[in-house]
Amino acid sequence: MSDADDPDRVARAALTRVIEPGDERGGRWLREFGAPEVLARLAGPESGAVELTGATPRRLAAFRARAREAATSRDLAAIGEANGRFICPGDQEWPTQLDDLGDARPLGLWVRGRPDLRAWALRSVAIVGARACTPYGAHMAAVLGSGLAERGWVVVSGAAFGVDGAAHRGALGADGATVAVLACGVDTVYPRGHAELIGRIAEQGLLVGELPPGDHPTPSRFILRNRVIAALTRGTVVVEAQYRSGSLVTARCAQRLGRHTMGIPGPATSGLSAGVHELLRGEGVLVTDVDEIVELVGEMGELAPARRGPVLPRDLLDEVSTRVLEAVPARGAVDCARLARIAGTVPEETLGKLYGLHALGFVERHGDYWQLTDQAIRGSNARRGGS
Repeated sequence: MSDADDPDRVARAALTRVIEPGDERGGRWLREFGAPEVLARLAGPESGAVELTGATPRRLAAFRARAREAATSRDLAAIGEANGRFICPGDQEWPTQLDDLGDARPLGLWVRGRPDLRAWALRSVAIVGARACTPYGAHMAAVLGSGLAERGWVVVSGAAFGVDGAAHRGALGADGATVAVLACGVDTVYPRGHAELIGRIAEQGLLVGELPPGDHPTPSRFILRNRVIAALTRGTVVVEAQYRSGSLVTARCAQRLGRHTMGIPGPATSGLSAGVHELLRGEGVLVTDVDEIVELVGEMGELAPARRGPVLPRDLLDEVSTRVLEAVPARGAVDCARLARIAGTVPEETLGKLYGLHALGFVERHGDYWQLTDQAIRGSNARRGGS
């Protein structure tokens, strides 16, 4: 059956021109009456539209005007010409995790790209952050994007300047998978400066949006788009964000949906990291690399390696040998009896430990006296420098 022969699909495609993304009132109408009936009431006699409760007469009039102007066949033809498709709930490709949004879930999604969105979304991570990011933020986003792609994860972001673009480029540079969730039609290039990047994503990954072909973004649509990014993915990583950053909207939506929410720390003096740090003071989890992200969003047992400083030769000594070695002064030599008193051991045991330390290159003997080797002095300085 073609798209034009599926009443629910046709109605949902038409309603993407009528109802704004994330409109829970519209979502409730679809749940109660079904998409074809909602469209019929909006496009038909005014009395039918009045039965759609929860909207003011002025709002219903705006919906009706949009419904009358919707040209669904034209939109479906346009997405076909762009090598895309329109998917909706119930389709095999529909990512069912979007249903967690309840009445705010998308009416449907316009998609460009060959891969299957449902399959990709099952193993995806969102990387979001500031548009006017610092070089540090751009570097971290690119490194995380490439690292996740190399581990077989799909990188999801919004194709904006700054962190979003760096994350997409990192994934593409690793010949990996990436999805851009747009706040406009998937055949519309926005921002214009990312024309080449968006073109590459369409060829190598997926472009996804709630708005029909040709539609343009607005500030509110960017904010509402973020809920799709949060719901679509296993977790959201915020790289840099001010207190009022839209990427924090994504993170908080992810929290409400029970998704993993992560943040990359930055300098305490950086305003661009202030929002991330506030997130980390709450439910967000601090992460610094791909291993730590995968530990959260991956399968059981995908643990990040234990983090610790380098193992120094002194760390391998037993307790008594350590005490004897610490009793040897940094300069000059001392006899065994004095070392025993300082270390709290008997002379015989001290002498045995000194011979062991001598074999390991920590001390050297001069007659009845013992002193540190140059190697031991350097090791002691290095240890103090790392403490």
